[in-house]
Amino acid sequence: MTQFSTRNISMMMDLYEMTMANGYFANSDTQPRVIFDIFYRKNPDGGGFAIFAGLEQILEYIENMHFTEQDIEYFASLKLFSQEFLNYLKDFRFTGDIYAFPEGTIMYPNEPCVTVVAPLIDAQLVETALLALFNHQSLIATKTSRIVRAAGNRAVSDFGARRAHNMDAAVYGARAAYIAGAAGTATVLAGQKFNIPVGGTMAHSWVMYYKDEYEAFKKYAQVYPDATVLLVDTYDVIRSGIPAAIRVAKEVLEPMGKRLKGIRIDSGDLAYLSKRVRKMLDEAGLEDCKIVVSNSLDEYTITSILNQGGQIDAFGVGERLITAKSDPVFGAVYKISAVEKDGSYEPRIKVSETVEKITNPGFKRVYRIYGEEGYAVADLITSFEEEVNMDEPYRYVDPEKPWKNRFFENCTCKELQQLVIKDGKRTQPPRSLEEIRSYVKEQLASEIWQEEQRFENPHKHYLDMSPDYYDMKMSLLHNLRG
Repeated sequence: MTQFSTRNISMMMDLYEMTMANGYFANSDTQPRVIFDIFYRKNPDGGGFAIFAGLEQILEYIENMHFTEQDIEYFASLKLFSQEFLNYLKDFRFTGDIYAFPEGTIMYPNEPCVTVVAPLIDAQLVETALLALFNHQSLIATKTSRIVRAAGNRAVSDFGARRAHNMDAAVYGARAAYIAGAAGTATVLAGQKFNIPVGGTMAHSWVMYYKDEYEAFKKYAQVYPDATVLLVDTYDVIRSGIPAAIRVAKEVLEPMGKRLKGIRIDSGDLAYLSKRVRKMLDEAGLEDCKIVVSNSLDEYTITSILNQGGQIDAFGVGERLITAKSDPVFGAVYKISAVEKDGSYEPRIKVSETVEKITNPGFKRVYRIYGEEGYAVADLITSFEEEVNMDEPYRYVDPEKPWKNRFFENCTCKELQQLVIKDGKRTQPPRSLEEIRSYVKEQLASEIWQEEQRFENPHKHYLDMSPDYYDMKMSLLHNLRG
């Protein structure tokens, strides 16, 4: 049983999708097929790339999309739609096709990550839901990846549920974070729903309930002797928290043959405190006791703490992960790129005074180009009908410098989009989160240049075009200008 088979979210749309659909219906424009692309225009936080997440929820939504009697009654109450159109909606199901990058793919601005090929009304009605699913999880996955990379080989856990924008944001944010490399989550529903490792110990209220820290720590250790992690900053980390934790380790756990697993610090100067605490623990013979820290962390604070010599084994990251606080809008858009006419697709292009908002028209393919070392050197857009042969030098166009005569030589390529929905039904079984998580990790380790993974001034990944595709785009712009 999927999330969307038990909770119908087909009404998750902007009203203009319905007004346009009703208008198309009135003009008998229900059958022509169109193409819409989902793409985004800039990487969050000025980064070098983003991570695609949320595909599984998109597929669940598409397969289960329908309108209930209550939905139809609500539409009728708005007095905007014809009865014939409302009757049409009673039996509505999405019947189109969807192409998409595999979930977890490293992606770049202005390339179509998801493409909808469907009857006009079908394609129009899914716009808002697809964007909401794509934007949220891709944003959180991208932010988490930055935080995980800043932490190096230290574990990062999602602690953000209580700061998330709502319960769905917490649960699906935890899913996206895990895909991007988080070790686990504190959100129990996400653990249950997606089999994500869950973790957590105590809050300050546990410590404050008892008469002193020693009693609080002792009672916790007696209940959880194999997983004792103590929160030591309720009163004074150095003068009371750590001494009490060491005492419990010696007087309670060691007589049971157990070891103190860790301590957590949730406030104060984390770099300074962690160095002091590490020394105290080591002197007490607790070299194996881990130091976990939390408190408004992100990639920048983590980098600063570690650069100062912070002695930290794991990070719990909350609000700045689950809300992507530093750049909380992903900004993907859904734009029409072609309309079926006489058995073929006629390209459409949006023109703007803002150059970045001019769209890439037509039915397209996207290829990732790899150099001899195995790293991705560029992505390439072609028309859907074109064949790409890398067995010989392949001429391409850099749209920012089209006058240059450039070739991919000694390269290989991989087509990125796959057919994931055919006639309204998925074409592939769900992939596990572990598979998606491993896919992200493999790309960052062996395909994506370290220069693109910098937080500051990352190397720009090029989005090139085949000569035929570039000429088609320029011809459209020329004709519109004329």
